[in-house]
Amino acid sequence: MTLETLRAFCDVARQRSFSRAAALHGLSQPAVSQAVLQLERRLGVQLIDRSKRPIELTHEGTVFYDGCRDLVERYVRLEARTRASHAESSSHVTAAAIYSLVLYDMGRFVDLFAERHPQGQVRLEYLHPEQVYQSVVNERVDLGLMSFPPVSRQLEVIPWRQEPMVLVCGPAHHLAARQTLPLDGLNGEAFVAFDANLTIRRKIDSYLRAHHVEVDVVMAFDNVEAIKRGIETGAGVSILPEPTVRREVDRGALVQIDAEPLELQRSLCIIHRRGRRLTRGMETFIQLLTRDTGKPTGNVLAGVHLAGTNGQLSQTGQAIDGEGVSNA
Repeated sequence: MTLETLRAFCDVARQRSFSRAAALHGLSQPAVSQAVLQLERRLGVQLIDRSKRPIELTHEGTVFYDGCRDLVERYVRLEARTRASHAESSSHVTAAAIYSLVLYDMGRFVDLFAERHPQGQVRLEYLHPEQVYQSVVNERVDLGLMSFPPVSRQLEVIPWRQEPMVLVCGPAHHLAARQTLPLDGLNGEAFVAFDANLTIRRKIDSYLRAHHVEVDVVMAFDNVEAIKRGIETGAGVSILPEPTVRREVDRGALVQIDAEPLELQRSLCIIHRRGRRLTRGMETFIQLLTRDTGKPTGNVLAGVHLAGTNGQLSQTGQAIDGEGVSNA
């Protein structure tokens, strides 16, 4: 029985789902299910009632979860303190960012950090928003860069940028010739949306409802890049953060329409675990991010392979490697 098995069990108990817990650990659902089954065999009790949907803890499972959670959290705190001590002496910073922030050429900040801390290092991972949040809460990374962070007593949130949301369509779309459009002109239009479980989708849906607009959601994705590809193929229109579509609008692959009124903004924030002592390196990186007023360069994806949403891109110094990245 390993700590990772206990972590997996705790996540199954919290998420009430083997598949969601598996996604948090980057494992397959059968692997997590088998790990919990082996744990039950070792203890000689049933921990999970699999006959219910969603799954529930048995009485024994609740008792074990309470103790297991305390054990894992104490170990995570110990692990975090050890890492923080190392980061303090070496000025290393780890950060997780949502996919679309690759458009901001985060390498600029890495280079500026290296000028301040020649012996230090910033390591960036590009992840799904939920994974960014979980990585910060579990202190697997020092900082998170995401939009609309959840309200949580576990988080400290530092405002970073406000990005206007804009209406876009493909150049062959029947609305492409319009320079302006009343927002209610979207009624009944085919719409390429964010996945329903993302906060940005809920913000857009709420705004449209408030203005009595009902669109026909024909596709939904968890990342901006996939949404843009859907729009380019003529699937429908969408509402996206303006910096993430500027490159395509400039080259004519997408058309931006002034929708009236459309006053939505995507709030980008920097997050870290509440109560965590910021190292010198973390403070420097936060200062570099919040003092910068630059905009996406528009060509930072050159040479970067765009893959599925499970891809991760690591960025250390000027080197970029990994399986790929999608914008979200």
